[in-house]
Amino acid sequence: MASSQMRDRLKAAENWILANPTPPTQWPWTWLYKIGRTSYALIRDLVSGLLTLHAMGLVYTTLLSIVPLLALSFSVLKAMGVHQRMEPFLFQFFEPMGPQGVQIAEQILGFVDNMKVGVLGSLGLALLVYTVVSLLQKIERSFNMIWRVPDMRSLAQRFSNYLSVIMVGPLLMVSAIGVSATIFSSELVQKLLAIEPFGSAILMVSRLTPFLLVVGAFTFVYIFMPNTRVKLRYAFIGGLVAGVSWQAGGMLFASFVAGSAKYAAIYSSFAIGIILLIWTYLNWMILLLGASLTFYLQNPGSVAKRRQVQLAPELQEKVALSLMWLVSVPFSKGEPAPQQEALEQRLRVPGEVTRGVSDKLIRAGLLSLAGRQGDQLVPGRVLDRITIDDVLTAVRQDEDGVVDRLPFPIPLREIRGEHDLFDKTFAELAKDPDQVDRAVKEGIEIAEQDGNKAQQVETRAKRDEEAARPE
Repeated sequence: MASSQMRDRLKAAENWILANPTPPTQWPWTWLYKIGRTSYALIRDLVSGLLTLHAMGLVYTTLLSIVPLLALSFSVLKAMGVHQRMEPFLFQFFEPMGPQGVQIAEQILGFVDNMKVGVLGSLGLALLVYTVVSLLQKIERSFNMIWRVPDMRSLAQRFSNYLSVIMVGPLLMVSAIGVSATIFSSELVQKLLAIEPFGSAILMVSRLTPFLLVVGAFTFVYIFMPNTRVKLRYAFIGGLVAGVSWQAGGMLFASFVAGSAKYAAIYSSFAIGIILLIWTYLNWMILLLGASLTFYLQNPGSVAKRRQVQLAPELQEKVALSLMWLVSVPFSKGEPAPQQEALEQRLRVPGEVTRGVSDKLIRAGLLSLAGRQGDQLVPGRVLDRITIDDVLTAVRQDEDGVVDRLPFPIPLREIRGEHDLFDKTFAELAKDPDQVDRAVKEGIEIAEQDGNKAQQVETRAKRDEEAARPE
């Protein structure tokens, strides 16, 4: 009894989160509603195992690419003689692993120092660049999966964007470190340190600077990696949550490593490798969960019971009619054309559903893209020539021609006349299969008669128009 009541309450809470036609509009219910929906989606994605699968793949690629990545990133800094300033960030990353982490960081830096990019030759340099680009390409593929983006960047964009970030990104971080160090060591700041409460505030900011740099790095990754437009405020929230999670995860992992002496006794020298794999995996999971948080904050309509929403005919038809209505009303009033993203937010359904339906309407000539960036929707032809039947026909159309392969289709659109087959059971149809053929023939005849009548009316209207035209 208690279990059934608990199940009913969970079901009611799930319906309130996912299928609420009137979401709350007052604080704090709006805040709780958004948190509940986003948390539900994150837990669902985590349980489904898709994020876990991508994180494990990124761990494998990271182990292969970390040395070439750092070598390429440090090449510009080494040429300027400031690569030592980036080393504390590498030690900070491996710090939760304890003394073994420091040992790994020193070995990686040793590999990087021994690698001379200038003497690799053209083939070696090409392989080095390909290894780094393949890592970033895999990261972009994971982010595009989270953001439901079907297309990757073009090959030219990948090389130009990835390499520019790899080469310029560390330089910008070193510059930020240098600027912050200059500010904190300036004479004005030193005088303010002696004055309270400015002194305490400056010390707090100086201690928070590494954390803020981590948050900034997460935010930049969330904006740059997906092959779509990400709003800064949502990327910052995702970066802030990921930064806090990374700091908390580092402290918890450090305590785990400190109490894992038995693993060293079991795995011997392999223990350091296993600990490295676990720590790298946790980092990728934090990064991907932050990206998912950013996506659901920017696209709240994508929160649903399943990650891939089943495209039910009812859903597609209602979305198509709603889209056509929301586009036609401002067009008829002479108002600006709505953006597709705004329509997705207004309909509160997953973006891939609205984009799939709008693409069908565009291919059918009922909608058209407009605006400088091609992200606005306008009617594809005059509204007088767009009917509800046109919209339903376009969204029901089997564009792949699979329907034509069916051996015994029942052509519902041609069934008219006196034969009301929609109320017939299949037992009745099986007893008299010819009644379907008779209904189809009658429907075709009625359709031809309707077409002839319409043609006669149109011809008569043209004749009357020509007769009324002044000579």
